Amino acid sequence: MARGLDHLVVAVNDLEAAGSAWEALGFTVTSENRHPWGTVNRIIQLDGFFVELLGIADQTLIEEPVEGAFSFGAFNRDFLTSRQGASMLVVESSDPAGDQAAYKELGLDTYLPFSFERIATFKDGSTGKVAFDLTFLTDALLPGLAFFSCLNRYPETFWNKEFQVHANGASAIKAVYLVAKDPSDHHEFLGGLTGQREMRATSFGLELETPRGLVRVLNPDTYRFSVGDAASSSLDHALPQIAAIELTCTGLEARKVIPANELFGLTLILSPAS
Repeated sequence: MARGLDHLVVAVNDLEAAGSAWEALGFTVTSENRHPWGTVNRIIQLDGFFVELLGIADQTLIEEPVEGAFSFGAFNRDFLTSRQGASMLVVESSDPAGDQAAYKELGLDTYLPFSFERIATFKDGSTGKVAFDLTFLTDALLPGLAFFSCLNRYPETFWNKEFQVHANGASAIKAVYLVAKDPSDHHEFLGGLTGQREMRATSFGLELETPRGLVRVLNPDTYRFSVGDAASSSLDHALPQIAAIELTCTGLEARKVIPANELFGLTLILSPAS
């Protein structure tokens, strides 16, 4: 089963400043949500996809990874020792056990299943339960990045129409961009992650069309051609990396590109909705 894009984790050193920067671009950003494993987030919701701005709230709560188990807090803490930006790409799940079995059958590096729930508090003071089942993956050819599938057990609580109204007209995910020296190295893993075995491949890169959004893997030259010199010059860390996200915006007349060095390590592309 093909899995659509669910969300992107963007690790930042200053969550308040990052949230303010996204708000200044016309996004509605939620208030802080704290996790019992030491991280804290603020979320930008779209139609079925969200951006998770993630910071470290309490180092003492972070559990170190052990054999076979993935530590979300430790991974993002370690990611932030070298850079800010997109640390994890997440796909949707309807069957965590099925995901685990499919990933293992493909020979992908999986970890013990992880589930959690918490009580969310909303603007009007009401509360509701949210809960998620995660299936983590890593790949030796994508060092420094992590991936997982995510089952949202209470979507009616998590998704909020008010949070999905943005002054800039942002409405949906169009594409996530990875940059790699040789994009063809990553077709097996990304195809397995998304369940999308059909993809377009050229000498310039790969493109996988998921049920929600594209995954584009480009070489540095093609990425520069796609996003421009200013954004491309932000590739100041080792490849491969998740370099950019493209969102469609209702009412936008011309494409806008905000380089990663102006937005906490992630290039943001805003495109007119067709």
